[in-house]
Amino acid sequence: MRPSVLLLCLAAAPLAAQTSPSSTSSATRVARALDPRVLRAHLEFLADDALEGRAPGTRGGATAAKYIATQFERLGLEPAGDSGSYFQRVPIIALTPEPTLAVAGSQAPLAWKTEYVMWSMRNDSLVDAHADAVFVGYGIVAPEQGWNDYAAADVKGKIVIALVNDPGLQDSTIFRGKILTYYGRWTYKIEEARRQGAAGILMVHTTESATYPWTTVLSGWVGPQVRLETPPSSLVVAGWLQQDAAARLFQQGGQDLATLTAAAARSGFKAVPLTLRLDATVRSAIRRSETDNVIGRWPGRGPLAHEAVLIGGHYDHFGIGAPVNGDSIYNGAEDNASGTAGVLAAAEAFSRSGVHTARSILFIGFAAEESGLIGSQELAAHPPVPLRDMAAILNLDVLNLYGRTRDFSALGLDQSSLGATITRAAAAEGLKVTPNPEALLRGAYFRSDHFSLARVGVPGTSLESGSDFIGHPAGWGKQQKDLYVEKRYHQPSDQMQSWFSYDGAIQQLRVTVRTAVAVGDAPHQPAWNPNSEFREAGQARGGVNSR
Repeated sequence: MRPSVLLLCLAAAPLAAQTSPSSTSSATRVARALDPRVLRAHLEFLADDALEGRAPGTRGGATAAKYIATQFERLGLEPAGDSGSYFQRVPIIALTPEPTLAVAGSQAPLAWKTEYVMWSMRNDSLVDAHADAVFVGYGIVAPEQGWNDYAAADVKGKIVIALVNDPGLQDSTIFRGKILTYYGRWTYKIEEARRQGAAGILMVHTTESATYPWTTVLSGWVGPQVRLETPPSSLVVAGWLQQDAAARLFQQGGQDLATLTAAAARSGFKAVPLTLRLDATVRSAIRRSETDNVIGRWPGRGPLAHEAVLIGGHYDHFGIGAPVNGDSIYNGAEDNASGTAGVLAAAEAFSRSGVHTARSILFIGFAAEESGLIGSQELAAHPPVPLRDMAAILNLDVLNLYGRTRDFSALGLDQSSLGATITRAAAAEGLKVTPNPEALLRGAYFRSDHFSLARVGVPGTSLESGSDFIGHPAGWGKQQKDLYVEKRYHQPSDQMQSWFSYDGAIQQLRVTVRTAVAVGDAPHQPAWNPNSEFREAGQARGGVNSR
């Protein structure tokens, strides 16, 4: 253990006493208590090889959870997990797939990893689906858009092939244009195929439509597939097809992929059967285990103390996986040891400042985000406080380790009144809020733990860095993000870097804690905007989230 981390762990004195009250506002007191040395110390420990990539259900993942809980205890946070502990149990099953995929009657199966990946949707060691293939376009049923790719198609017991993203990718006048909706996400494609009774689904990958390269598909879907253990459905297998391999399959099935792709973006598209059957088999090594969300409560003061503002970030990553350039530990320094370190640094700032808002603050280390937001799904299903009492969730998923900016951003600024609160918090730090067009195009709002809470009606966001970096030319920030996605995202190379800067991350955290204080002390919870797709869920949860 590095000396900085050791000293941090040994700092046992109550931190609230270290900062005397002043005339400054509560938000400013918390913001000033943020310490870049604390942030760096947590990051160095969580991203170390000793934690073996923090995969769910592994020794490294358990070590990370214990570390977070120990820090919560040190800071004086109350346990808010199961049975008076800091831990909320998340039961998981991990299936490591060895698939085969071939056209029925063919002597040449497709090449795993280079042409496709596939995994089991059942909790069995051997599953197979031998079925006709049907192209279902984008695989979307969206009544409010007047769109149904499954209309008049019987896909029960068949293997559907779907495009990723949504029709707005090709036609900017429909859906939200090139801004990705939830209908475009791979998670939705699988959910809809299950609802339609399909036996399997294969999704056609392109870097543009998925918004990430094939290497990201390999890092996420070749190793253990971790999920909550749920009852079986009709869906047996799911997977990805590399675009060229998909084109060859379509040709064998008497169709042209490019032609059908263009047709899939036109209103009234109907599913097209391919004149071939697919044989899909997956053998899986099964390991049942569990992981934990880690939850600490900084109590509020007064009649609203039973309500809570959530500050969270996922601590898991991919563990030990396929070696890349001789390195097999997927440390996940930026994604998301940095966010977890930010949660801990924010908790320490509240503790040091001694500020208690009217509502309580729940600090959360989410488990198994990389496996499909599993930890946050479990928290949404079994919340530590009633959903109606959750005022908002502020999520930290990848902090800015590149330097100070003049601007600031967050996901879903237009979804709820939380956007205005964040804008005011950023202005207090001298930052201008600017939407992130790249995040909108990638559908980033649907990709992190705040989304699990948004689906059940809790207003939320992930707070992000701006792109106008001080001391660098215009466009430099985007270049760095693109380089990260290309070279380090979900790769072993996402590890501690000597050039990491912590000033930008502290900016991010100062806006986060200011927002938390504002929401924590406001007379009413944030409200979903009238045009938000989550407004109905907000009303259903029994809160005040409507206008």
